[in-house]
This record gives sequence, structure tokens and C-alpha cells, in this order.
Amino acid sequence: MRILRPLLMAAAFVAPLSAQDMQRPEGWMVRFDRDGSTEAELESFVEMPPGFHITTGPAGIFYDPGLSASGDFRAELEVFLFDPGTRREAFGIFLGGQGLEGPGQRYTYFLLRNGGEFLIKRREGAETPTVQSWTASGAIKSWSDRGSDASVRNVLAVEARGDRVRFFVNGAEVADLPRTEVPVDGTVGIRVNHALNLHIARIEVTPSM
Repeated sequence: MRILRPLLMAAAFVAPLSAQDMQRPEGWMVRFDRDGSTEAELESFVEMPPGFHITTGPAGIFYDPGLSASGDFRAELEVFLFDPGTRREAFGIFLGGQGLEGPGQRYTYFLLRNGGEFLIKRREGAETPTVQSWTASGAIKSWSDRGSDASVRNVLAVEARGDRVRFFVNGAEVADLPRTEVPVDGTVGIRVNHALNLHIARIEVTPSM
């Protein structure tokens, strides 16, 4: 397997600049969950070194069609969450993307939400079957864990090897599932639910050793 167009960024976050000073990440696409939503409802999806910044209106996925994975691999997403208020909307990584521009879109997604819980689901067209329902994990950093920082950092990783797929948060394994239950070969990208403010420091795919 080859490494496909990773975005390698520094882990530290640089204070935001205005959206007018930035450019949308080249080659990236957006698809919203709700039919009829438009990019005019998206507050920002812009380059912001190191990495890029997403502030959503509607829930959706963000992806570079050239970033994909198959076989034995490890995919990682390093993300910083800014003040979510009282909302517990979810964000994370998706894998196994197929037909993402059509009605039969398919992917597996691994999400976190403020309060220290994770979720694993699949999308199959209009259906979203749950693989693992919301589950608490002490490995997840919540907004309240940020200390004096302006954001809180989490690293999500998915490692596919043979017939198993393992899910990690900040280096701790939180789930180990059969590959037949969580298809992961295909496009890799980001999933963000409603009205969240995130900085994406890094998304990458590397061979699993």
C-alpha cells in the first residue's frame, strides 16, 4: 500500500486569522447530510497553518478524493475542539468511502463528542446503522480538560490489519471489530456534525507495520 497525500501538520495551533486571508484546502470536497444544504451554510473551511479550520453549519463530510486506504493501514486524525457551548455534537474520521457523490454513498465513521464518548457507525445510502453505540472512554479529552488553553486536542486513529479493525483515541484502544462489520477500504476523510468549531492539524494514512 502507498501513502496517499497526507496532510502533515505541526501539533501546535496557531491563533486564527480571518477567513479572508485564507484559501479553502485545494482539492477537498464537501457533502452535507441534508438534501438542499449548500456551502453558503458552511461558516468556514479554510487553510489555516498548521492545517485547516472547519466551522460548520449543517452536518457533513469533508474529503480529498485522492486520500484513500486499503489493505493493512493506519489512519489518523489530529483535531482541536473549540468551545462547543452546551452542545454535544460529534466529530471524527471516516473511512471506506465509496460513491460519496451519489445516492448510494457508503462509509464507516468513528466519532467523539464532548463529555468523553465515542461512536462507530456506517452510512449506507440514507441508512446509518450503528456498530457501537455511544460509549464512555477516559481516553477522550473533553472541553473541560483543556485547562487554560483555547481548545482541546484529541487524536483518533483506526488501524486495519488482516480481518480486524482497531480504534484508538489518544493512543488508547477503545474498540476492536471484525473487518466484515466495519468496511474501511476507500476514501478517508473527516465527519463533522452541526455547528462545531474545529482545527484539523493532521490527517494521514500510513502502512500498518
